[in-house]
Order: sequence, then structure tokens, then C-alpha cells
Amino acid sequence: MTSGKDARQGFVILADDLTSAGDGAAPFRRSGHGARILMSTPAAELPPRTGVTAVDLGTRLLDEDAAAARTGRAARRFAGSVLLFKTVDSTLRGHVAAELRAAWAGSRRRAVILAPAFPAEGRVTVEAVQYVRGVPVHESEFARDPVHPVRCADLMTVFPDAVAVGPDGAAELPGLIGRGALIVCSAATDGDLGRLVAAVPHLDDVLWVGSPGLAAALARRCAREDGPVPPAPAPARRPLVVVGSAHPATRRQLAALRARTDVRGVTVGKDPAPAVEALRALAAPVLTVQTPDERHAPHTARELARSLASVVRTLAAERLADALVVTGGETAAGVFQALGINGIDLLDEPEPGVARGTPLGSSSLPVLIKAGGFGDDEMLLRLCRLVRQPLSTRH
Repeated sequence: MTSGKDARQGFVILADDLTSAGDGAAPFRRSGHGARILMSTPAAELPPRTGVTAVDLGTRLLDEDAAAARTGRAARRFAGSVLLFKTVDSTLRGHVAAELRAAWAGSRRRAVILAPAFPAEGRVTVEAVQYVRGVPVHESEFARDPVHPVRCADLMTVFPDAVAVGPDGAAELPGLIGRGALIVCSAATDGDLGRLVAAVPHLDDVLWVGSPGLAAALARRCAREDGPVPPAPAPARRPLVVVGSAHPATRRQLAALRARTDVRGVTVGKDPAPAVEALRALAAPVLTVQTPDERHAPHTARELARSLASVVRTLAAERLADALVVTGGETAAGVFQALGINGIDLLDEPEPGVARGTPLGSSSLPVLIKAGGFGDDEMLLRLCRLVRQPLSTRH
């Protein structure tokens, strides 16, 4: 049996991109556990570690077969974990079905519980159909995602062999787990998620698959009061906001930020040099660098992402910025690779969809990572204020 006490070790999160890794790990950090994000599956065995380790598998960028193969290998690697959690995007983007089945096979867990609801962001599951603020995801803006457009919101269509359980069906879970079922759980509130987690006697019988809502419910069950407190970074004097996500929510947030007189920035092209020169000439206390607003074909998008990462690397090397606020998992992964960052020790989760921490590797710049589709129009304004204030005023 897994209790709150013995669940302090062996928590592993397998994520398909960097923001999902942060979103999955952050609730455990908030509930008193140490939390670390790794940018890839370690080549060697990890030493025993308390708290949670989230691994960014980067499978959102792969084709379905390669994504499934990488996920399966990682699940086999961490099959002995007390708690094994596979992230899934709360809007069902990515290789949801292929990665779930590969993770299940590799994990050797008896059953799977899939609960993608994230009520704090208006993403709920009703009668096994996924909604975003009242709209089925296949009819939302996520249906127009340039890489992973969502075609189906009905999880029972995606997983025809699954068993659907509603918010009032938590008592069914132990029996279904005993039969080795793939269980799709509907949930519209955090309370619904909490009840389904509470109904499972042994957390290690299950491969848990979900978004930050389910991660938070698991973290609450496994909460501890004597967790480590990592050192806080000093307030930033000049943060750099890096925007590679083309999601409309992020672009509205950037527009609100750029409307301020103390914020200046540039748009990067395929050649990073002009953007670097323009940023060097700016004296504003907050800098921004972004890819163009419009969506691009995958090849062009990759070129722009590489140029964006190159700009950030140059500014960091010249000490023209002392903190990073990065939006979008793919953008953050590219920037961190350029900076030689191979992981992050999490400090906190200031808002849903935001992870804040200290890099592991050759860079020491404090970082905030924001998922592209999260937050209201003022979110980037708040995050910039956050990194520029002493920690004691942030909570």
C-alpha cells in the first residue's frame, strides 16, 4: 500500500514536452516535495531521490511511432517507481493514444486511469468528452493547432476498449483496477479528481495519465509538511520575455505587456543578428523577443525557433538579461538546449501552467516557464512583476 508517508520517494512523471513536465511536477513541489525536471531520460541510473522527478521526453515533436517507442522505453526504465504519472495535454494534443498504450505496456502497471480534466483552466471531462470552457476540444481553437490539431473530443472513441467512470463512480475503481481496465474518468471539479484518487487503495497499481488537475489531486494525497525549501533567486533587474508560442492567448498577453512604456522588444527572423543588434540598443528594464505572430509551416517554424534560441544565448552571454520568462514547451526546450541547461530544480508554481526554478547545467539564470495556452491577458505582466520582486512579497 502507498500512503502519504511512504510516497515520499519514487515519484516519476513522464511528459511529452517541457511545460507538461513543469505542470506535472509543480503540484508536488507545492505539497512539500522536492521537484526536479530533467530535459531527457538520463543515460545512467539515477541515485535514490526523494520527491518527484519529471522527465521531458520531447515526444510532442516526434512522429507517432517514434513517440510511442520513446515513451515505452522511459516507462520500462521507471517501472519500479512508487508513483508513475504520464502527462497528457488537457486539450488532447499530441500522440495521446499511442503514448498511453506504450507507457502502460512498459510500466507493467495493472491498470490505467486516464483523467485529463484541468478544472482551474476550464478544461473538463463530461461523459468522457473533453471540453475547453464549454466547447468540445475538436471544435475549439486547438482544432487548428498547426502540429497536433485535435480531431476528436470523445475519449471513448479514442479508446474504444476503455471503461467510462463518471464523477459519482469512484467506488467502482478498485474493482476495475483489479480487472486490469483502462479507465476513463470524467471530472468537472478538483473535488471530482480528489475523490477518484482517494478511491484507489494502492497508487502503484495504476499508471496515472492526466494533466495538472490529476497531478494536483495526487500531490494532495501525498502531501508532506517537512519538505525541503530550495534557495530563492535574487530579484531580477532585467528579465527577458521569450515568446515562441503562436497561441492567441500568449499573443494577447504579449500585446498587453508590450503596451507598457518600460517594456521594449523585437521580432526575430530567420537570421538572429538583426534582433540581437536591436536588443543591444534598448535601455528598457524589461526586454521581449518573439517569433512572428502568424503561424508557419513546420520547417519555417523550426528555423525561427533556432533563431530565437540563438538570440537568447547571445543576450545571456553578454549579461543583458538576468532572468528568463519563456512561453511554450517547444520554445523553452530549444532555449534551454542553447543555454546548456539540462534540468531545473523547481521553486514554486506561481499560477496554473507556470513553473519557476533554477537551472541545472552551465546557466544560472532563474527561469519561469509558461504553457502557451494558459492564462488571462495580464499574465505576462504579473510574471514580470513576480521575477522583479523579493520572494517575501510574492506569496
